[in-house]
Amino acid sequence: MFRQLFFATTLLLFPLLGQAAEPAFPVEELPKDAKAVKVVLIAGTNFYKTGEHDYIAAVRVLADLLKQSGVAPVIALDWPKKPETLAGAKAILFLSDGAEKHALLKDNRLAEITKLAESGTGLVFLHQTLDFPKDFLDRGRTLTGGVWEKGISQRAHWVTTFDTFTNHPITQGVTPFKIDDGWLYKLTFGAERKNLTPLLKTVSPKTPAKGELGDDAIVGWAFERPTGGKTFSFTGAHLHASFAEEGYRRFLVNGILWSAGVAIPKEGAPVKLEPAELPKYLTPAPAKK
Repeated sequence: MFRQLFFATTLLLFPLLGQAAEPAFPVEELPKDAKAVKVVLIAGTNFYKTGEHDYIAAVRVLADLLKQSGVAPVIALDWPKKPETLAGAKAILFLSDGAEKHALLKDNRLAEITKLAESGTGLVFLHQTLDFPKDFLDRGRTLTGGVWEKGISQRAHWVTTFDTFTNHPITQGVTPFKIDDGWLYKLTFGAERKNLTPLLKTVSPKTPAKGELGDDAIVGWAFERPTGGKTFSFTGAHLHASFAEEGYRRFLVNGILWSAGVAIPKEGAPVKLEPAELPKYLTPAPAKK
């Protein structure tokens, strides 16, 4: 029901949203307080479908949620244009297309992020950013702990209810939630598997699991990188409507805070949001030529 109302409201808002030629939100606006915990959220700008793979909308929601924990979020589109944007960031989040379109593959970006990671900068990889091409699998696993590997891993959509959680700072205060998502699963993990803590597992209802879920079912995890720093990864985040679920919001925000080295309250991070407000974040569909 919420999803139907969500998209109906969106269609009503689109004429107003489409009038804005420039982003109606701050881009690469650095914190005024030099001591603030800066978290950079990098979103891809391509348009897929209304409410699906809307990377900009997702980071805008996450930015507003992070502010409730006193964090200073900085949004960048596709890749930071200012060199000072990444400087001093406690964590960097990636949400964009993967595979050959992966944002990290252009220019010297992968080397730049690897250097920041080795200095202790936290990393967050959501959805398709865990899909690395063949020649970058090992380097991807060094940053994330696990990747989507063509020929081995799979992707599909199904509805999952998460109601039991691993004991970890990221799951503190996370309440059960039910979401329809586009999962990347059957991932391949690196040699440092002992540094990786599975947080969420799910399998397709078409192929129900027999017994305890294994590594093939991992879709969310925490990775303490041997080279230093922390990485939080989640292969979901396909649908914008999922932000209506409080447990989902807290899981993502907790994960970002953990990667940034911010202490998470026992009750979890504050994630106040009215689901009816979600359509205002959506990116308008480009005008048809």
